Amino acid sequence: MALQFPDIDPIIVKFGPFDLFGHSFEPALRWYGFMYLVGFVAALVLLNRKADRSNGLWTRDQVSDLLFYCFLGVILGGRIGYVLVYHFDYFLADPFYLLKITEGGMSFHGGLVGVILAMMFTAFKRKCSFWAVSDIVAPVVPIGLGAGRIGNFINGELWGRTTDVPWGMVFPSGGPLPRHPSQLYQFALEGVALFLLLYWFSKRTSKAGAVSGMFLLGYGIFRCVAELVRQPDTQMGYYWFGLTMGQILSIPMILFGLYLILRKDKHIAATKPVKGKQ
Repeated sequence: MALQFPDIDPIIVKFGPFDLFGHSFEPALRWYGFMYLVGFVAALVLLNRKADRSNGLWTRDQVSDLLFYCFLGVILGGRIGYVLVYHFDYFLADPFYLLKITEGGMSFHGGLVGVILAMMFTAFKRKCSFWAVSDIVAPVVPIGLGAGRIGNFINGELWGRTTDVPWGMVFPSGGPLPRHPSQLYQFALEGVALFLLLYWFSKRTSKAGAVSGMFLLGYGIFRCVAELVRQPDTQMGYYWFGLTMGQILSIPMILFGLYLILRKDKHIAATKPVKGKQ
């Protein structure tokens, strides 16, 4: 016996169709995109509360600017990273594939690079430590990660390897055999568990970069665990010692995260950013 994938329409609502310059198009609000919105709204609420308690070190306007830059980093970095790492052959054949977001494809690791650049820009603009920015962003990131995995599940994509466990699920695009619902595993690990871990850890340290390090360490470990049952992308397969691309990209995160947590701190505490001119 296997569970059947629930018949959920990935589109919440359609608009149109509309005609523009002789071409018909039908924009739609999709669950996957809506989950991105959920993540950013939740991050905005939590960071606004943190700003209100920061004694003027952060304002709501600064939080809004930071999240706007991070939003651009996630979208641009996630898409560019996915295309260059997972479908570079598509890009070589058609460079405009990079812009075909409706065809799917976002990379966490590419999005992470985009967010890092956004936080570096914010730190430069505020004239404060990079860790003063990243350590307040890190605890809210799992909300978006978890929401995104729910979006993956609704889309019936990124399913796991075949299995005989009682909760194995038959996905429409995954063939007739039951598979691990790895999207839900990642929601539980990268979303719920990582959020709780960072919330607990952030209350127990003031060392600059430590919370960011715990995020890198926690995500890297959870992603490596999830990859043990997640089906690799067909065009990627397995690498050295049976590692997947997700694991290969996560190992440096684990190592650098450990370094940030264990290093001797001689910098300003992450909870006390230097105020700069706007």
